[in-house]
Amino acid sequence: MIVTVEDVAAGGHCVARVDNEVYFVRHALPGETVRIEVRERKKRFAFADAVEIIEASPDRVEPPCPYAGPGKCGGCDFQHAAPEAQLRLKARVLFDQLTRIGGVDPARLEGLAVEALPWPEGALGWRTRMQYAVDEAGRPGLRVHKSHELVHIDRCPIATERIRESDILAKRWDGMGAVGVVDSNDDELAVYTQLRRTARPHHKSGPKLVHQQVGDKKFAIDFDGFWQVHPAAAPTFLACALDFLDPREGESAWDLYAGAGVFAAGLAEAVGETGRVVAVESASASRTAPNLAAWKNAGAIEGDVAAIAPDLGSVDLVVLDPPRSGAGPEVVVALGEARPRAICYIACDAGALGRDAKDLAIEGYELTRIRAFDAFPMTQHFETIALFEPVD
Repeated sequence: MIVTVEDVAAGGHCVARVDNEVYFVRHALPGETVRIEVRERKKRFAFADAVEIIEASPDRVEPPCPYAGPGKCGGCDFQHAAPEAQLRLKARVLFDQLTRIGGVDPARLEGLAVEALPWPEGALGWRTRMQYAVDEAGRPGLRVHKSHELVHIDRCPIATERIRESDILAKRWDGMGAVGVVDSNDDELAVYTQLRRTARPHHKSGPKLVHQQVGDKKFAIDFDGFWQVHPAAAPTFLACALDFLDPREGESAWDLYAGAGVFAAGLAEAVGETGRVVAVESASASRTAPNLAAWKNAGAIEGDVAAIAPDLGSVDLVVLDPPRSGAGPEVVVALGEARPRAICYIACDAGALGRDAKDLAIEGYELTRIRAFDAFPMTQHFETIALFEPVD
């Protein structure tokens, strides 16, 4: 059917309505008239693809990747939108999620924008970690959106130049379920394989321990460990968090879901020798403590944040960088009991940030500052850094 596209929605979709039915449409832009094909129907709504553009938005561009589009690679959501338009779409999603889910006063979000991160290739060539699915014939590729079907590609334009120039996609990976490649500050790419999606990655070649530089600090991460995929993300997020928190000499701080310990290291330096920093990360992360060894006022605890935070006592500052699902009520209640003077929340999902913002309000904390960054150009994803402070 032919529909008129309305506003953008979370998940890389736009909304269209026909005869009181709601359609979440991919590959469209607000204001366009498009022909759609329904891909999946639910009770109260349906998912669809825009397969023909009848009246195009002025923000529409030709996708720079030949594998982007309906029925093709599902990795990118907005290749058909100009980079500046992508920033506006993401800002609109963030505003909606924080006001509708989080109950944040719209006045606090006046001028809200999603900022581009500095990178020579702009919206391309930034992704330092790629994982490709492998078919039964051993050929790697990327999946169609919400499908097990593979699209075999010769290069991915959002991958870094070193990854694009590697031979990963040209090789056969017989018997594997996936193959991954990691670009870092090391001289060589790290390559790993997985037998199936749930299996542990197996190191194949390159460094087992990769290194990443943030300013004058170097961090070691296991080849399959977590690190922000955009090269400019980690230094930008650290600078923003320290600006928001304004750490003072002698203060105490927590870095929850600490990962490699980037925020903990920055905080340890900022609070000085008389301050203290505790980093908490799950037992699957083995590198946090070694990365903090240079700071005598910082230490790491391995374990579940929800289980550990209630026993940590009181604290002045908190960096909260949870997974996509968010921190959750247990962690938020623990923060309320600890009564920090400031909480800096690093969010990779706007909906989860909205849910946790609502719970933080119950604990007596309000959103006072916010910035968002396009750490994942061409996709629906972005990163938000929000400061929460006690209500006077």
